[in-house]
Amino acid sequence: MVEYGQKLWKNGIISDFSEAGKVSILAHSLHYGVGAFEGIRAYQRAGGQSAVFRLNEHVERLLQSCHLLGIDPGYDESGLRAACVAVLQANQLSEAYLRPLVLVGVGSMGLFCRENPVDTLIVAWKWGAYLGERGVQSGVRCKTSAWARTDPTGALPRGKIIGQYVTNVLAKNDAVRDGYDEALMLDTRGYVCEGSGENLFIVKSGRVLTPPVSSTILPGITRDAIITLAREDGFVVEERMLTRDDVYLADEVFLTGTAAEITPVIEVDGRKVRAGAVGETTTDLQRRFFAVVRGNDESHPEWFTEV
Repeated sequence: MVEYGQKLWKNGIISDFSEAGKVSILAHSLHYGVGAFEGIRAYQRAGGQSAVFRLNEHVERLLQSCHLLGIDPGYDESGLRAACVAVLQANQLSEAYLRPLVLVGVGSMGLFCRENPVDTLIVAWKWGAYLGERGVQSGVRCKTSAWARTDPTGALPRGKIIGQYVTNVLAKNDAVRDGYDEALMLDTRGYVCEGSGENLFIVKSGRVLTPPVSSTILPGITRDAIITLAREDGFVVEERMLTRDDVYLADEVFLTGTAAEITPVIEVDGRKVRAGAVGETTTDLQRRFFAVVRGNDESHPEWFTEV
């Protein structure tokens, strides 16, 4: 069970989760999936100070998702950043996962919802490694999903939009049902895009490769951080389309995301990635990433908002 914080932020007010967390069964978002969300992590850093990782970028993306949907959360970037910090403080959480959520409320029950009220909420909970501590340390097994990442003619791939995650959920459920840890999703042309909730990287002949943002991936904020750190550490990073055989023949494969952080992949579709063990490049990037977010490496202070 998830250990939720006892307090949440809703429409500008910190309230008890037990009351303010209730949503009407007639809320438009529950029926049609129109809404936006984010996933943000706060870390306890060296010296004991808590800080939110890349809060500015996450809040900016939340507002972009709302703009894509044509809904107004009612708060600007500074207000939402302050609200995220307030939720952590109210729950006395030094480490947590934050979930801002913008929902279309009760009003019209048809497809047109521009006149419905909008609720903006932020909740927090303690959440360890999304794919498990063992997965972070020893790697996970992935299965290519039959469910495709929807192309731009039928979705808004730049947004974290509630309804767009149905196929991701189906892909994840199918993979776990078949004994795997995670799914890999292709686009409608057969190129590898991402995991069900993570961005994908491979390592081949010393180069770090990842699908470009011009494909149908979500432009991940952790993905962006890993590209920056990899280049700083001397790795050649290329953004290009990847096929399944690129992944099958990779020297290393790993997933990145706010929840997953950096998780190695040691097997795809029953094929071991190299020796079926975590590779050196992945290990190096994991070490650098965790040193930065934990405050042992202070090279990117602009990425952190103190609580």
